[in-house]
Amino acid sequence: MSTSSATPARTVLITGTSSGIGLAAAIAAARAGWRVVATLRDTSRADALRKAAVEAGVELDIRQLDVVDEASVIAAVEGVIADHGRLDAVVNNAGAGHVGTLELESVADVREVMEVNFFGVLNVSKAAMPHLRATGGRLITVTSVGGVVGQPFNEAYCAAKFAVEGYMESLAPVAGAVGVSVSVVEPGAVATEFVNNIGLDLEARIAAAGPYSGALRHYVERTVGQFLNGAQTPAGAAESVMEALTADRPAFRIQTSQWARDFTGTKLADQDGSAVVGMTGAWVA
Repeated sequence: MSTSSATPARTVLITGTSSGIGLAAAIAAARAGWRVVATLRDTSRADALRKAAVEAGVELDIRQLDVVDEASVIAAVEGVIADHGRLDAVVNNAGAGHVGTLELESVADVREVMEVNFFGVLNVSKAAMPHLRATGGRLITVTSVGGVVGQPFNEAYCAAKFAVEGYMESLAPVAGAVGVSVSVVEPGAVATEFVNNIGLDLEARIAAAGPYSGALRHYVERTVGQFLNGAQTPAGAAESVMEALTADRPAFRIQTSQWARDFTGTKLADQDGSAVVGMTGAWVA
């Protein structure tokens, strides 16, 4: 009597899937045949995700995971291994926007931004690495063009994304030595709830900005116009996540649009910093 066994489905865990890029990436990966563990901090916010899955005709394994809660992260990863037996890829997508500047916010505010956008990535990545080593898997992190180019009134957010980029760029050769591919995906403006989720009453913040009120208004007007007129769709950005997930030899750094490539290229070719500071200075003048 002969026996045969099917190759287990590749399993990917994606964080921050309630909306935007995370939701789009979860659907795209499921369509491509991956077993998708779609996680979010608050599972009561999974309605849009479930609706998208039904419309796409795919199944998702939806689970709770709070990236800033180490116990939650470990429980989620261990649950994936217990139920599915393997973990082939992680997409660190969860994050939170923030607008502010040094003199108008507390250091505690900055620490909170770092907890979500930097240490949250490390929590998930650390828990996943032993399992990614076992499968020769992939560690993918959605950062931002703000992880390459510092931007006015985004000091804390850009600092967190810079930290992610530096950490992952440093980790990539080390992880590669044990068979794990590391990539970062850099979106520019994306038409998602992310902008709304920064939680600001902008007019009130502008009014309270004192000597910075004029610069903040210029920044807000420029940024809102950019998102209204040139934002990429979440599905478009998710295509770059899928590139990192499926390419034979994915690049370390992947921008999600030509605009993002041009924007980050300004920094990457700017040895003395004058091009970047001149460009962003015009945003607040």
